[in-house]
Amino acid sequence: MLQHPTSHRPQFSACVAFLLIALLAVFASSRTHAASAATPNAPTSHSVLHLSIDSEIEPILADYISNGIDRANADHDSLVIITINTPGGLDSSMRQIIQKILESNVPVVTYVSPTGSRAASAGFFILLSADIAAMSPGTDTGAASPIMMFGGSSVQIDETLRHKIVNEANAYLRSYVSKRGRNVELASTAVTDAKAFSEKEALDGHLVDLIEPSEQSLIAALNGRTITRFDGSQLTLNLSMPVVTDAPMNAREKLLSRIVEPDVFFILLIVAVLGIYAEFTHPGMFAPGVIGAIAAVMALYAMHLLPVNFAGLLLIVVALALFILEAKFPTHGVLGVGGAIAMILGALFLVRSPLTGMGVSWAAALGVTLPCALIIIALMRLVLRSRLIKPSTGKEQLVGEFGEVTEPIGVANNSDTLNFGMVFVHGELWRASASGEIPKGARVRVQRVKGLTLQVEPVPEKVTHSI
Repeated sequence: MLQHPTSHRPQFSACVAFLLIALLAVFASSRTHAASAATPNAPTSHSVLHLSIDSEIEPILADYISNGIDRANADHDSLVIITINTPGGLDSSMRQIIQKILESNVPVVTYVSPTGSRAASAGFFILLSADIAAMSPGTDTGAASPIMMFGGSSVQIDETLRHKIVNEANAYLRSYVSKRGRNVELASTAVTDAKAFSEKEALDGHLVDLIEPSEQSLIAALNGRTITRFDGSQLTLNLSMPVVTDAPMNAREKLLSRIVEPDVFFILLIVAVLGIYAEFTHPGMFAPGVIGAIAAVMALYAMHLLPVNFAGLLLIVVALALFILEAKFPTHGVLGVGGAIAMILGALFLVRSPLTGMGVSWAAALGVTLPCALIIIALMRLVLRSRLIKPSTGKEQLVGEFGEVTEPIGVANNSDTLNFGMVFVHGELWRASASGEIPKGARVRVQRVKGLTLQVEPVPEKVTHSI
């Protein structure tokens, strides 16, 4: 009786099932590993990043705040607190900070602190842009009316232009204050009427949300608070056992923030011009050239960041040209005074900021212009005077010198041709010729030099005795 071979199908099915179970185990293990690896990067619910605005608002400070907010978003922090103490600053830098605050995924709190601080002008705009606005006791904010500044003083401008600037600033403020649920009409008075508010007035007028004496009490008051984000979403803050990370400016940012101040920028620009000018007019001094080159590089860096007005630069160039012409031509100071006026106007026009009016101050303009004018005129006069000095080396120095004939200069026998004689001039013996006969021992004066021969003339007896 024939026996059929045993079927292998159950064994094959068991192998397939084993492979599937193994694959599922590997997949589950990889997912578990990925989840465990991602766990350390998960958002922490209690991390708070602290940033600070404690000076005039300029490009480096704006970059510092922007980078700090980006860092908080990357680290998934729970909150960003920006303490404010500023008189204002550049319009462009203010708008950069506000844009970062409005776009931040992490809630941002602006806090006027410590006691005695202010959030004026551009600081008022920044204060109201945050999710939560808070103030310390004894602080103030507001006074955000756009003014046209000229060397730190306000000036009258065309009424139409004034309305244009004020209306644009007011519309910009209202565009985000309304979404933050704050008092739009009262906020507008800070722009249209330059109104300022104490911390209590700001709280009663629904411009700010809290008055807290310290950062710790502020965080405690915010813990568990539900806020409305700029996009309308609701978020409850979880700030239990907060860990506050202070992120101050580093040394590089502090240095650069000083360079981009309008007064410092103007000083660097003039130092660069003076240093390079002194090196060209007095080559070999080295130090002025090195200082001027360094100042020029720093001024160019600041120029790249600041809203520089071309008309201001042109006026400064005109001023330098007038200073040089004053040294060259006898204008009795007319060109010098014109150059000083042009440089002062150029300094005041140099940095433009329509909303905040920040620019070069009168003190810096006057304090730099007058020394600059004196130095440039003095250097140019030294250069021009040096061109009139008689050369003290070479053959040219012999012209006008006195000497003594050592071999007579006379007419050759049976000839009208003059014989060459020898003269002792300037400690040297020279071959000499003259328009007539000159005996040995006579005193002569050098008229000109032809190659290695001196053309001389006899000196009258009175002149000879006076030598």
